[in-house]
Formats: sequence, C-alpha cells, structure tokens
Amino acid sequence: MLQDAIKNCPDSLWDDQEYENKYWHIVYHTLFFTDLYLSPAVNMFKPWEKARNEYQFMGPVPWPPHYTPKIEHSYTKVELMEYLEKIKAEAPNQITQDDLNADSGFDWLPFNRMELYLHMIRHAQHHTGQLVERLRNSGVKRNRWIVGKDRNND
Repeated sequence: MLQDAIKNCPDSLWDDQEYENKYWHIVYHTLFFTDLYLSPAVNMFKPWEKARNEYQFMGPVPWPPHYTPKIEHSYTKVELMEYLEKIKAEAPNQITQDDLNADSGFDWLPFNRMELYLHMIRHAQHHTGQLVERLRNSGVKRNRWIVGKDRNND
C-alpha cells in the first residue's frame, strides 16, 4: 500500500508546501524507520547509501537540545521507490533469521523483537494511512487495499 501511495502521488502533492510534513518526507520517514528496525540493533544499522543526515525526523530531534533539523532537498519518487525495493528485498531474510525473543536492540523501545515488528507494522500503517488520506483529499482514489495473494502482484 505504501508503494501504491508513492506511485499514485501527483507531482503537485509530492512537495506541497501546504502541509507541515511534505508527502515525500512522510514516505522517507516511514522507510527509514522500517529499515532501521529491521537491523539487529541501532549500532549495527547501515543507512541507505542515499540517506541524508537527520532527514528521518519530522520535527525536533527526540533528545536535547531538541532542535529541528534543516530539510532542504526533496527525495524523488524514483529514489524512494528504490529505497522501498531495497527494504522489500532484504526484509524476508532479516526477519526469518531473527530471534523474536531477543531484546529489540533499541534502548528507546523496551520490548522484544516480535513486539518491535508489530510496532514497525503499526508505524508503517499509520503513515501510509496519512498518505492515502492526502491522496483522497486531492481527488486520487486509486490506492487499493492489498490482501492475501494480491501482495505478490506488485
């Protein structure tokens, strides 16, 4: 569904100044944290080669002095689709090799890896819902709910 939300976003909405968090920025934030939480631990995370410093934050950084990072350049749809494809290719192997009872690997998430995956899914669903709502408010109604066998028909 996130993939459809990226593909179906009109260029006029992608970088729309009307919203505090631009469409592309929500997509990047969602992908970044999905990628991060697929890592065994924060110190083992290898950022995407096109990652930009602090672009994952959609507001002030969560630690003092809580400054708001300067976000100057947008990611393109092509770049973020590339990032999505990278994550989709790596996720099954990472998940199947994981010890679901181990600690999350992230001190700010005090639960096990299984709970981390549930947290990650909820996070992606939340932001995908935001994006779909923006699409619908802009008159785009092409996003579909993907279930069962549909997930392989990308």
